[in-house]
Amino acid sequence: MRDHRRRRRPAALLVATALAFGTAACGSGSGSAGSDDPNTLEVWTRSNPDSAATYDRVFAAFTKKTGIRIDYQPIINFDQQLQSRASTKDLPDVVINDTALMGSYQSQGLLKPIDPASVAGGDQITDKSWSSTVGIDGKHYGIPYSRQAQTLMIRRDWLQKLGLKAPTTWQEMLSVAKAFATRDPDGDGKADTYGIVAPGSAQNGYAAWWGASFLWQGGAEIIKPDGKGKYSPAMDSPAAVHAVSWMKDNLFCGDNGVVQPGALTAVTSTATNFQDGNAGMYMTGPYNITTFDGTLGKDRYEVVPAPAGPAGGDVLADGENVYLGARTGKDRQELALAAFLVSPEGQRIAMTSVDGHQPVVRIPVNSTLDAAKVRDDARWGVVQKAYEDASQQFPNAPDFAPIKQDTADALNSIFTYCGGDVRAQLAELNDTLAGDLKDQDLLK
Repeated sequence: MRDHRRRRRPAALLVATALAFGTAACGSGSGSAGSDDPNTLEVWTRSNPDSAATYDRVFAAFTKKTGIRIDYQPIINFDQQLQSRASTKDLPDVVINDTALMGSYQSQGLLKPIDPASVAGGDQITDKSWSSTVGIDGKHYGIPYSRQAQTLMIRRDWLQKLGLKAPTTWQEMLSVAKAFATRDPDGDGKADTYGIVAPGSAQNGYAAWWGASFLWQGGAEIIKPDGKGKYSPAMDSPAAVHAVSWMKDNLFCGDNGVVQPGALTAVTSTATNFQDGNAGMYMTGPYNITTFDGTLGKDRYEVVPAPAGPAGGDVLADGENVYLGARTGKDRQELALAAFLVSPEGQRIAMTSVDGHQPVVRIPVNSTLDAAKVRDDARWGVVQKAYEDASQQFPNAPDFAPIKQDTADALNSIFTYCGGDVRAQLAELNDTLAGDLKDQDLLK
């Protein structure tokens, strides 16, 4: 068994544990060229060329509307480059990145606090979305931009062939998964299909990211707030032991082929069995809808709410915030960009795909918009309802990166070594999480 009572990460490296990418991709601008021009904003996003093309359309519309120019930099190895710029006290004016990174950014002093009332249109953003931008000190450090929630993607044609219905409970999901794995749903006469895709690697916290929905559906929490700015580890609770044991015994340690081969070393970029056509279910985010429509075919699968566990059907919600760099001195221009990004016009542009490029807003944060109507696709209504009615987010005020990574390490180890004692392993994880919270002076 791995020793989870170990490492403490240097503060400057905390962000880098969340994500790992290759080389940087430079955009239409040139480094920090815009930083000295009061009418030019340097904006960074963590984007590949596909999603960067959508941001290009968004920023072009903003410049046309306001005259404020955008020096846009789509960055792939985002965290390394941001730390480099922070070390020289030359931050980008605006950053758009994951909600879960806010605590890390704020703890390093990289962000400017924001008054929601100062953002035109901010009153059209729900309290639930605004809540994910509140730091330990009670101040807001981001502006909600895009939200998403996991749903179950499932092969419609396989269900029909086997005379099954989409599952609504854990037990039904397990029964469908076993049928997909054993009853030849693709009709090729070979035992080459699998029930569920699981990106269960510990790398970059994937096991915790994918497993979080099951934890919450089982009534478990990773860390528990006390309502006064402190937290306590909660992965030794009876609910956590039951949920993790259920995943271990039914998904990873059985001999029924429920998950795809190599699930415990798979990350999202390698867990391609659903789109490749040999796995029947995938609990994942809506960004995959565009991909699956192009690879698998829109008519062969459907998007349904996650099956409920003992405590309900809550799933992991995530998204991106707009962050304003500390001490950039361009408040008026930055707030103008933020107002456009959350406006109905800005959100619609970011939600639509042109030439097959990936939309960068999944569920709109502007409450006047309906994702299904904007996209003329009822499946997005399923995602929006999941976010609004049955979702939870990782705690945003702490630096959650080390907490997520340690949880992923433990879950991956539990699922790998099937003979282990789940209760003892989770107690060990709890000790590690207590250390992570103590490092941040957040331990109750």
